[in-house]
Amino acid sequence: MSDHHELATKSGRTSPITFYRQAVAELRKVVWPTRPQVVNYFFIVLAFVLFMMALVTSLDLVFSKVMFKIFA
Repeated sequence: MSDHHELATKSGRTSPITFYRQAVAELRKVVWPTRPQVVNYFFIVLAFVLFMMALVTSLDLVFSKVMFKIFA
């Protein structure tokens, strides 16, 4: 946090302008990923989501068949 206590109002709250300036200053510190990194992350997340969908679907099918065998 910044040492600019004089920018805060008497109620201890930060003014909207100060908040905006601090938010922009923090965003400038962010290390943004490159386009190839974003594409790589996209395909990793897509593969993981598809794997989890297949896992949940197969477990749902197995458990439903077991329940139909037990209660039918």
